[in-house]
Amino acid sequence: MYTKIQLKLFVKIKQYILDRTESVSYLEKKINYIFHNKDYLSQAFTHKSLNHNPRNNYERLEFLGDAVLDIIVSRELMREFPEGDEGLLTQRRASLVQKPFLASIGHLLDLMTYLKIDKNVDLNIKKIAEKQSANLFEALIGAIYLDGGIKPCRKLILDTVWAHREEAWKSTNYKGKLIEYCHSNSINNPIFYVKDIFGPDHKKTFEIQVKIGTNNFPPGFGSNKKEAEQIAAQLALEKLGASY
Repeated sequence: MYTKIQLKLFVKIKQYILDRTESVSYLEKKINYIFHNKDYLSQAFTHKSLNHNPRNNYERLEFLGDAVLDIIVSRELMREFPEGDEGLLTQRRASLVQKPFLASIGHLLDLMTYLKIDKNVDLNIKKIAEKQSANLFEALIGAIYLDGGIKPCRKLILDTVWAHREEAWKSTNYKGKLIEYCHSNSINNPIFYVKDIFGPDHKKTFEIQVKIGTNNFPPGFGSNKKEAEQIAAQLALEKLGASY
């Protein structure tokens, strides 16, 4: 026979398990993938502050997910820009796999809801929270890859990262940042000029060069002049070592 206290404890434990199960099921429904091995899913949301064993926290899965993301995004970019060279593809991929953008995808999926982390880690600090959100998305990709292979990973990435690619490519006004940098450092204003235009009429690619004084910077590529200018400005900022 159970005592009243034991029965209450049993009911609480049972309800906790049900809540966690329902919570996980909701996430699986949201990403349209059901895990065969729930341990992968659990590991994907476990921070090292709770478990330092590399096989039990999300860091190894994050490492794997980062590689899977690179492969799938690279392949889609090659389809999107059949005439694009390595420079264009590298630029576009960098925007899609950068931490701030992946953090926004993590928030889109409410991944922070499932994070298991020590209470002493202050998630009210935006920088920490953003990093965790991005890490969780990569870890989730890694977990899906181990559980079901590349196909479900590709579907999730297409439904999230790829579906919002235009936002990633337009999120920052790099041209404005570059002009500000030149003004604050008393150097010549940047000059943007069209170096080349190639591709079919319905899908042209613009190549924009940035020149500051006598210095030419790596070109930016885009489906229109404005987009290419932004990418070229970003590359110039990186070459100048500017903080943006």
